[in-house]
Amino acid sequence: MIVAVGHDLIEIARIRRMLEREGVRAERLFTATELAYAGRYRDPAPSLAARFAAKEAFQKVWLRPHGWRDVWVERERTPDGPFPYAAPMLGFAPAIAGEMHERGWVAHLTLTHTREHASAVVILEHLEQRAAP
Repeated sequence: MIVAVGHDLIEIARIRRMLEREGVRAERLFTATELAYAGRYRDPAPSLAARFAAKEAFQKVWLRPHGWRDVWVERERTPDGPFPYAAPMLGFAPAIAGEMHERGWVAHLTLTHTREHASAVVILEHLEQRAAP
């Protein structure tokens, strides 16, 4: 059963400006893994903007404050197949992960970006216990 849906759309230029501003450090907003993934690209701003949008989209379904680095986007490497990485998914700090598990919730994530905008959708789903046949 779907519990909540969150969406965020952000201008990539806004993230670029925010990261260039004095006093704003990318390490405050993103995990080392997120920064390393985005750093593989000549222009990391679209990737970081999509990750920022994912954090904002999750905040819209979680409704309780948490730190920027308490939620992150991760991608597992796939050993074979047509793409080097699997679909993006959200990772959580222990407190959020524990509550998600207790409630029987999972989060689904999709990301996209154009030259100008990045977007993320988060769907919280309650995994219902199914009776054995």
